[in-house]
Amino acid sequence: MERLLGSASGLIYGVMRIAVGLMFAQHGAQKLFGLFGGVGQDGGSAPLMSMMGAAGVIEFFGGLLIALGLFGSLAAFISSGEMAVAYFMSHAPRGAIPIENGGERAILFCFIFLFIASHGSGALSLDGLFRKSD
Repeated sequence: MERLLGSASGLIYGVMRIAVGLMFAQHGAQKLFGLFGGVGQDGGSAPLMSMMGAAGVIEFFGGLLIALGLFGSLAAFISSGEMAVAYFMSHAPRGAIPIENGGERAILFCFIFLFIASHGSGALSLDGLFRKSD
């Protein structure tokens, strides 16, 4: 069976990587800068030297690196690990089913980033641009 969009798969992968990276960076911006509704009851930012602050750094800068495709595999691997930790620390204690414990986003980010880490930055990436200039 032929893949439906096989000839465009590289470009689609690059667009997906950019979109997912930018969405992830928004979660970090919430934690670090209090943007997009912030964190906590006051809508502020998390203290930088806290678990929430560390998560914000990984999410914001990791998301930007993934979106840019710069050190994309490494950034995605670290981000995947952070999402696995987030799931097991915050969501799993509330129940076994992700849709019931609110952890579906963490699981989706975790596995998408694991996929990106295993496939590299691909099309539309700075990694690819620098590799071609060698």
